[in-house]
Amino acid sequence: MSIVLNAPPRRGTPRGATFEPVFEGLCFGAATALLVALGGVLVSLAIGGWPALSRFGLNFITGVTWDPNPDHEVYGAAGPIVGTLITSAAALAMALPVAGGVAFFLVELCPTFLRRPIGTAVELLAGIPSIVYGMWGLFVFAPFFAAHVETPLMSAAPPGSFWETLFSGIPNGSGMLAASIILAIMILPFMAATLRELLNTVPPQVRESAYGLGATTAEVVLSVTLPYIRRGAIGAVMLGLGRALGETMAVTFIIGNSHAFPKGLFDSGSTIASTIANEFNEASGLQSAALIALGLVLFVITFTVLALARLLLRTQVRA
Repeated sequence: MSIVLNAPPRRGTPRGATFEPVFEGLCFGAATALLVALGGVLVSLAIGGWPALSRFGLNFITGVTWDPNPDHEVYGAAGPIVGTLITSAAALAMALPVAGGVAFFLVELCPTFLRRPIGTAVELLAGIPSIVYGMWGLFVFAPFFAAHVETPLMSAAPPGSFWETLFSGIPNGSGMLAASIILAIMILPFMAATLRELLNTVPPQVRESAYGLGATTAEVVLSVTLPYIRRGAIGAVMLGLGRALGETMAVTFIIGNSHAFPKGLFDSGSTIASTIANEFNEASGLQSAALIALGLVLFVITFTVLALARLLLRTQVRA
């Protein structure tokens, strides 16, 4: 008696198998195109700025004289570089606590009927063009700031003291501190909206467990929800800092546009982006190369900030 075994059924070809290689190729091509574009930007900036970098060398970074006079052109970018770093750091320091407070209020404390209107208002503020912030800063904020902040503080500073140096400048509403405040107002809604979305990803069971153990709202926020979104929060902060570093028009309106090294909070200054915006349209020759080299410096600063953020995230993951 012979036993006939049935052959196993042949598995059919998946419906999307023929498209799979095409899909993988498209994804690889998109990633490669992004890297090529990034490398192309870096190479073009390096080539365009090489005449200025080769002529001035390290003095281009450390020099404080920016003189486009054709008879004796000298370009030192220390003023714009320091202005960029100071305004961005100050804006982040002012915006981060407020953005965090707005996000935690909307998620943890805000009444239900107010969450949607306030959340929508925050998102609308994040979408306002930067030139609108700049015009508002120049025509509305600057006069108020000069009359109610700069003038009283400069008048109250004792002569020859540290406070006189700190509050030095011209009380016209424009300067480093004013630009930092405008930048903080600009990046605040963006960071608040991002942090709110991150807080909404925390599972309700996590909060309920903490409240069930008797934790207060502050303890839940600081010990449970904030550690849960730590990595994403750092990314949101870095995105806000990146926007502050590269902001152009709003800062150009309010910072005073002086290439000199700022000596006080109310002193006029400049940033890399505002310098490029002010001068590139009429620049030529060595001045054009200097402005392109400034763009390369801004590229390096932004890349360094992102690299430090990635290093910080990696350290936290290992810990």
